[in-house]
Formats: sequence, structure tokens, C-alpha cells
Amino acid sequence: MKPRIFLFDAYALIFRAYYAFINRPMINSKGQNTSAIYGFTSALFDIMKKENPEYLAVAFDAPARTFRTDLYEEYKSNRLITPEEIKKSVPLIKDILAALHIPVYEIIGFEADDIIGTMAKKAEERGWKALMVTPDKDYTQLVSENINIYKPSSLGKGYDVIGVDEVKARFGIQSPKQVIDILALWGDASDHIPGAPGIGEKTSKELVSRYGTLEEIYNHLGELKPKQQESLMANKPQVLLSQVLATIVTDVPVDLDEAILKSKKWDENRLREIFTELEFRTFIAVLNDARNNPVQGSLFDVVTTPGQPAVETHLTAATVPHLYKLVQESQELDELVNILQQQEAFCFDTETTGLQARDAQLVGLSFCFRDHEAYYVPFTADQNEAALKLEKLKSVFENPLIEKIGQNLKYDIEILMNYNISVEGILFDTMIAHYLIQPDLSHNMNYLAEVYLNYKPISIEELIGKKGSGQINMRDVEISLIKEYAAEDADVTWQLFPILKKELERMGLMPLAESIEMPLVKVLAELEYAGFKISVDNLRNYAAVLKEDIHNCELIIYEMAGTSFNISSPRQLGEILFERMKISDGAQKTKTKQYSTGEEILTKLVDKHPIISKILDYRAMQKLLNTYVEALPGLIDPRTSKIHTSFEQAWVSTGRLSSKNPNLQNIPIRYERGREIRKAFIPGDDQHVLLSADYSQIELRLMAHLSGDSNMILAFRNQEDIHTATAAKIFKVEEKEVTSSMRSRAKTANFGIIYGISAFGLSQRLNISRGEAADLIKGYFESYPMVREYMENAILMAKEKGYVETLLGRRRFLPDIHSANAIVRGVAERNAINAPIQGSAADVIKQAMVNIQKRLRKYRHSHMILQVHDELIFDVLDKELKEISDIVRHEMENALSLTVPLVVDIGTGNNWLEAH
Repeated sequence: MKPRIFLFDAYALIFRAYYAFINRPMINSKGQNTSAIYGFTSALFDIMKKENPEYLAVAFDAPARTFRTDLYEEYKSNRLITPEEIKKSVPLIKDILAALHIPVYEIIGFEADDIIGTMAKKAEERGWKALMVTPDKDYTQLVSENINIYKPSSLGKGYDVIGVDEVKARFGIQSPKQVIDILALWGDASDHIPGAPGIGEKTSKELVSRYGTLEEIYNHLGELKPKQQESLMANKPQVLLSQVLATIVTDVPVDLDEAILKSKKWDENRLREIFTELEFRTFIAVLNDARNNPVQGSLFDVVTTPGQPAVETHLTAATVPHLYKLVQESQELDELVNILQQQEAFCFDTETTGLQARDAQLVGLSFCFRDHEAYYVPFTADQNEAALKLEKLKSVFENPLIEKIGQNLKYDIEILMNYNISVEGILFDTMIAHYLIQPDLSHNMNYLAEVYLNYKPISIEELIGKKGSGQINMRDVEISLIKEYAAEDADVTWQLFPILKKELERMGLMPLAESIEMPLVKVLAELEYAGFKISVDNLRNYAAVLKEDIHNCELIIYEMAGTSFNISSPRQLGEILFERMKISDGAQKTKTKQYSTGEEILTKLVDKHPIISKILDYRAMQKLLNTYVEALPGLIDPRTSKIHTSFEQAWVSTGRLSSKNPNLQNIPIRYERGREIRKAFIPGDDQHVLLSADYSQIELRLMAHLSGDSNMILAFRNQEDIHTATAAKIFKVEEKEVTSSMRSRAKTANFGIIYGISAFGLSQRLNISRGEAADLIKGYFESYPMVREYMENAILMAKEKGYVETLLGRRRFLPDIHSANAIVRGVAERNAINAPIQGSAADVIKQAMVNIQKRLRKYRHSHMILQVHDELIFDVLDKELKEISDIVRHEMENALSLTVPLVVDIGTGNNWLEAH
């Protein structure tokens, strides 16, 4: 087998990695964007592990001008400035490459393409096989029998090896060298290679395929279409220049030094140092695995710096002295209870038989109130025995004077609720604390332990195995092992407590934590436990209606198409719409060569033919049927006849709650069919009624408060319809003259402009010209001038501090606010404007939930059962309805003091739809 050299195009892979994470960038606890470093290193490790290459090299573009810029000043002139995050990442990537002993090539006057092209050709001459690791199409011109492209297909999803046959098939040519002439004609917008105007990709391929070379194309101009002749004749100089610019040179002054290029073992200590600083736990695990499971001759053997032994950077249970006590005997438990009762605070953690709190049984409880010392109380499957032990611990948990600390306390609280134990007193959840400190990062205990304590806890896999059929139940784990694991959890969480509390205090977040987020943990546990009753009969009846509507819709679609087909098959649908019916001549195809028929594509074509709207209706009905109507009955707890959703408190960076298993916040209610599902949500029994309390236009009221705009404040104080008032100001008419169309436009402007919508976006949303949209925005800001000032100040604050805040101090970090990439920066700027509004709305309803639940606890038969965005749902005993309504209205409208009134709309009914 021929020796192989892998040649990495550094910037192509770095940019690819950076933009792969653009919607959810990797930000470590220091606020550092590590997306590019992580993505590049991940690709590097993946190839090294899969291929174990004999030779390696990484090429970077020269930092100064190249020969192409000297030839053509406009070369690459239209490229956006490299994002600051990438600029900061490159030195660290080079540090990683140095620690991996992989040579880096950077030659003044040349690009990475030229360096790689030269090295690939020299490798071929030497009898090696060269694999060029890049997503760049320009490299196809270099492909030969022994030079291939090793192209990442998509992040984390393997690679495509592109050889001669693949290049021929892609471009329809006889030789990869012909790619140069295709690029000369076609040009390259990304590199600002001009090409021939009017000669696009398709025509370029056809011409080169027919005539073979650029020279022959010019020799046969008379055979071409008039417009093609005109373009090629008029632009011949720039076509020939484009040919030179597109050619990858293969005579760069670079040697193929085997000793330098030969794969070598790593400098483990240096890599650990870098990965620890960057908080790359995954790559540290790679180092550990490489050391613990060496493969002879593999790149994944590691080497240490000469004279230095390889040492673990993280502390572990094996290296830290600790005392974890097993509490089994009755007397020992009595002693523990007595000690716990004397504490001002303690940490506890539950070990259970499963992840779903309602179905899980208690296997053990661990407690900690001193560093490195913890207690573990085991429970057998005998529920009577468990009840006796828990009876002794009940007074400790229900003591309101003792602060309770934990990680993901909501789960532990719900487990104890199964055993009729209520956790009372002040709560401190380390997961929630870190969510407030760094909302965009991971909040699991292992991550926090590694970052804040430099400690690596025992993994759950060590006890029960990896997920799958071989995984055992926690109850089957040897007690000595589970004791160490469970006690360590409590110990680590206890040690995190003062560190995170101090950080909350430093950031001014303790009031938000103490008044809202920590008390909310128990409130959410109680909501989940209460559940929402579902009428299965109602859903079955609606399923029958939906199926009939779907069938009728199918028949109409078949009639319009002139044939029957599988509407749910993207391939068949695309062929019907774009080949048989020819609805659009600009239809796009996916990588699998089938037409794109996603909702976004079809929505743009809705005016082209009535079949499009019918297909969208069909899909919407199928989604309703499959996702909700038929799925919800299977999620009902047979013991309660209710749905028990789970609320994620530390998930959405704005502070909003999210719902899962099932997600009751996503029931589509914009259309009548979606709203019908709410009819199936009913009171607990015939003595109860549902009460819905919904904030009225809370985000606009918050904008009025945050901006201080007198016109907007006055409208809300006078209880005017804000959309009518806005329309009157924008269109300069009396309110009584505002038409429904004017109000509708003003409503879209109200909700769109405050989130940074552009004239283009508003024009699309309202189906008006961009000029009209621009006038609408101009009129809006003339009507509410302080809104524009608020928006500008929000962006300015984000640029100065790196974050924005809600009214109660919740932070949203925006590391991309300084990006030179206009698209990336624009996203950050829009977040700077809307995060304080969305986050403040979240703070308001959370505060209301905490205050309401505190007052509701004395009402044993009425419960808060659901939160959906700005709405709260209650299952209320008929005779308590007036009292509960008054409590809910008062607490929601007084959750936060604003310059405008908070208004709540309250409705009641025998189902959710009726109440709302």
C-alpha cells in the first residue's frame, strides 16, 4: 500500500467549523468563543483516528499579499473581514498543531491551495497518495489517480473521497484539469474572479465539455449563441485573467521533508494544558483514552514532554482524601437525622431506578454538610421499609429553617413528593445558579466540577454501564460502589455551593436567584406533579374528524395533480410539482438529487398554484394528528388520567421556560384546527373549572417601560388599543379612521420593529414593497422616537459590556456583537434589543408564579397546572373560583412595578380553549 499524506487546508476547515456553530456557538466559562478551535480539532482528531495517516501537514494562507493580488487588485476584495473570533482562534489552533507535532506551512506570496497543490504533486511523483482535506471545489483541478480530495460531508457526519471519476461526473468533463477553464468562464463570486458575464455554471460546463479547452471554445465562437459570443469576445482579457487566477500553482518553493511530515506522538502535557484552558473535556477524554488503551503504531499513542511524567490534571476520588459513610442501621439513621437537624444548610441527592420522577423508586439518599464528608442512606425495593426510613427523615426535609442544596433539585423534590414528603425552606440549586451565571453553557454537575473544582467525578457509566440493553438498574449496583458515587455527588454539589453563590453575588444576580429562580424550582415540581387532565374521547373524536379532512384533502390534491401519489414522499411530490405540473422552473434540488419541497420553499410558491396551499394544509393536519391528537393519549399517566409535562428551567438563554415530554407550549393555536386540541384539556372533575390568565401585550408594555417613550406610555395608561393607536400615529389619521388593514400593519410593526426587523423583512411579512415598509418603519420611529433610542442604547451596552440585562439583572451574553461579519453581528444586535424584553417578560411571569403558588398552598383543591409563554392555567374548585381569580389577577398585575400597567385577561371554562 502506498504511503499517504493528508494535507489540511486550514482556513477552509476553520471557517467551516466556525459557521457550523453560528446559531449556537461554543462559549466557555470565560466567555471565549471556541467554536472554530473545537470544530477544527475535532475534524483533525477524527481523521487521525479513522485513517492513522503516515504523513501530515497543515497549510495556511499567507498573511500578506499573494501573486494573485498583484495580478488583479480586486481578487478576494469582496470577502468579509475575518471574524474576530477566528482571528483569536488561529494562534491557539497553531499551538494545538505544535503539541501534536504536525508541521504548519505558510509561505509569503502564496495561498494554502498552492502549497497543498505543490506538496500533492511532489508526493505523487514520490509514489505516495495525497489526500487534500478541504471542502473547496477549486481543488478538483488537482485530482488524479493518486491525488484525491478528502471532503468533510458535514460536521460530524463523515467524509467524501473525491477522485477522478467523481470530478468527471460532477462537471461533465473528460479530465479534472478542465475545471480550470470552467472556473475561468464561470468566475468565482467568493474569490471575486470575474469570469464571463452571463456565462454561468451550467453553460461553462457545457462549453468545456463540448470543446475541451478555453482555446477551442474561442476557436468555435461562431457556433455559440449570439449572447454567448458577445460576452466571450467582449470579456476575453478578463476570462484569460480568470484562468490564471483560478489555476492552483504547483511549483511553490516547499520541500517534501519526510522527517518533518512523518506522523509523531503527541506532547500530552501541552495538549492537556491547552484543552483544560479551553475547557475541552471531550478532548481531555481522548487523551485519557489514548493513554489507557494504547494501540501500537497509532497516532493515538501519546508522549510526554521529556523529563516530565504524564499526570492527570483533574483531581478524582482516588486522589482526594474523603470520608463517605454508609448509614444502614436504625441507630445510625437516628444519629444522622439528629446531626442534620442541627445544620443551617445541607446538600442532598437522590439515587433512583429511573429518570422519570413519577415512575422512579428511591434507591438511596446522600447528604453532605462538610467538604469531603458525606453520608449515604440506601433503600431496598421493600416500600414499607423505605417508608419507615423516610418517616425519620421527613422532619429534616420539612424543616423550613434549614436551607436545602442540590443539583437539579426539581427532580429530587418530585421523588420525595412520591413518598409524601415536602421539601421546605430556602433552596439553592447549583444547576440553576450556573444557568444564571452562564446561560449558554452546560450546567451538569460533572462539567461544573471540572471547571470550578478541577475535579472529575465518577461517571454513571462506571456503575450501570453505557446506554443500551447491557445497562443495569441502579438498584443492582453493589452498595459499596453506589455509596461512593452517591456520596460524591452530594459532596461535589456542596463544594460548588459557596463558589457559585459568591459568583452570583459578584454579578449582582442574588436577588434574581433568591426571589425568583430558586423558589421557582419547587413551584415547577408542584406544577408537574399536579398535571393536566385529558379527555381521550375528545381526542379520538377529533382524530376521526382530522382523518376525514386529510382524506378529502388528498382527493383534491390528486385531482389537481391529475394523478395519485404519496404526498408525504418529498421525491414523488417534487416530481409532481416541478416536472409534471411545472409549477416553478427554478426548483432547487438536494444533495440526493431530489427536489426541495420544505415548508419554506412551498410557502414562497403558494401563489403559483392552488395545489400548494392544499399540500401545506395536508401537512399541517398530518402533524396535528401524529404529533398531538394520536400521541397525547399514550402519554397519559394511567394513575392520574393526566398529562404531566416537564419544565426545563435552565434551557432557554432568555430566561423563558420550555416544556417537554410532551411539549405543551408548541401546540399550534394560530389556526382553528390547532386550537381544537385545547378542547381535550379539561378540569380534574366536574367540581372544578379551568381558569386561564394571560398577560396582555406584555412585551410591548415592557418596551414602553424600557424605552420611556411618552407616546407609548400614554397609550397604555389610557388603556387604548396599542395597535390602533400606533396605526393612527403612523398613518397620521384619527383613531376612529383607522381601518382593519392599517391596524394589522401597525400590529406587525409593533411586534416586528422592536425586534430589529428590517424593511425587507417587514415587506415580506406584510406582502408590501420595500419602499412602503421603509416608510412604515420611518413613521413608527417618528411616532415612538424613544424606541429607536432604546434600541441604539441596547446595542451600545452590548458592545461595551459584552452582554445585556433584564429589569431584574438576568444577563444574556453576546460575544458576536463585535464581529466584522455583518450577518453574525446583526443577529447579536437583534438579540441585544429583544433579550431584555423577552427576559424581563420571563422574569415577570416567573415572579408571578412564585407569588401565586405561595398563596395557593392553603387551597388544597385548586392548583396551578401549566405555564405557556405569558399564560398561566389553573384547575380551580368551583366554590373557590372568585378567590383564586382575585389572587391570580393581583399577583400577576403586581409582579413587577412598571411605568405602564400590567394587564391580565382572565377567562374560565370547561376546557382550555373555552377558558382562553
